[in-house]
Order: sequence, then C-alpha cells, then structure tokens
Amino acid sequence: MGSMGDSRVLRVPGAARAVLACLPGLAAAAGLVLCAVGVDRTTSRQAHPVARPTVAHPAAKPRIVPRTAWIADAERSQPPPRYDDRVVAVFLHHTDSPNGYDCADAPRIIRYLYAGQTGSRDWDDIGYNFVVDRCGTIYEGRAGGVERPVTGAHTQGFNHRTTGIAALGTFTAGVTVPQAMTDAIAALTAWKLGLSGTDPRTRVPLVSSNDLSRFASGTTVTLPALAAHTDGYMTSCPGAALTARLPAIRQTAARLQGRR
Repeated sequence: MGSMGDSRVLRVPGAARAVLACLPGLAAAAGLVLCAVGVDRTTSRQAHPVARPTVAHPAAKPRIVPRTAWIADAERSQPPPRYDDRVVAVFLHHTDSPNGYDCADAPRIIRYLYAGQTGSRDWDDIGYNFVVDRCGTIYEGRAGGVERPVTGAHTQGFNHRTTGIAALGTFTAGVTVPQAMTDAIAALTAWKLGLSGTDPRTRVPLVSSNDLSRFASGTTVTLPALAAHTDGYMTSCPGAALTARLPAIRQTAARLQGRR
C-alpha cells in the first residue's frame, strides 16, 4: 500500500487491522497463520496499459504456475484488479504455515490461505502477488497478470508500486531456509524488478499510505528494493532466518540481471 493511496480490498474492523504481527488464518486449515497483515482502504486505481520502457538490465522470466492450478472451485467473485504504473520494490513475507509439507500439497495450502483471507477476513483476493514453495516452485497469487504491476494487499502502507512475494512456511530464527526457495525468490525478484530497470541491491523512495505502517501516511521513505515485510510494517515477518538471507538474495538477483 504504497506510493499513491490504497485499494478498497477489505472490509474488516479497525481493531483487526491494528494487530502488529501475523494474524490467525482459516481455523479449518490446521492452524495456518497468515502473514499478509496490512491491507489499506484506498481509492481504486484502474490504470491504463503502460508502455514498457527499454531497460538496461532485464532478467529472464522464471516459470510461474498460474493461479488456476491452485484455486480450483474456491474462487469467489471479486472486483477487477487494480494496477500501478510500475513495480519498483518487492516485499518478502512468510506465510507462518507449517514447513514439513510435501511440495505436491502446495496448491492446497495456498488455497487455504486464499480461503482464510477472502473468507473470515473478507478480503477481495489473496494478498500476495506470488507464493514460492520450499521446492522453488513459483505460484501466481493475486489476480491481474504476472507481468503487470498489480496492486497487492500485503504490506500496510506500501502496496503501491510493490510486489509481495510469500515464502510458503515459517522461517523464524534457527529454521533452515531451502536453497531452492531462495533461488526462486531471487529469480522472481530479478525478473519483476528488471521490468522497471530497478537494481535489487538499491534503495527506492516509497510513500506510506497508511498510519498503521511504520511511517505516517504521506511520508516518503527510502526502503530496500527487496525489503522484508518488517521494513514497512511492525511485524516479525518474514522471520529472522529468511530476513538474514536477504543480502544474498539481493546479490543473486542483481547477478541474474547481469549487474556487477
């Protein structure tokens, strides 16, 4: 929920939005906890298609499994996607769900996350733009087109001009983060930021759109182009173990863009 105001994507009481950590997910989902805290109420921004600029450091598009592979018959009716002019930053999350899953079960787990966010929390769609499992498979999350700058619902105050990537699992201190997962996050980050010519190692200006973020609404702040959820919102997400891997992920993403 970033630079220009936010999308009307949820209808939850104010008290629920003020919780400062990952909130409980769908009760029936065996204790899955959602870490997409921070959806803003904003003015809808229906962007017209924007010509893609020629960039000096593009990266190859990784394989992305479409949302049709996990949503099945769980999809609810929802308003049209909202778009920004471009994506200049990525926020990394974890889903606070169990780590010992079989990767073949990832679509079912993502469907539970979607059901929790669109059901008990009454959001219009899953908040994350992408979800990455421990085997390195990348799934399309929020609807709108993976190549387009879809406005997500993942980081209070900083959803505009950003993409939310969620690592499927819980990555608190001492937990091993699978290399396949970090490699996929780096590839996705390199490609997505490459569309706007953004170096994953740099810092970028973003404007907070909500006082519930770490920064007052309207404040321009400079954050990492590949940031942790906690950089923008008062939470421990994406966990100490995954946060510690961010410098290496940034370097890998920059290398994939052909940067020195």
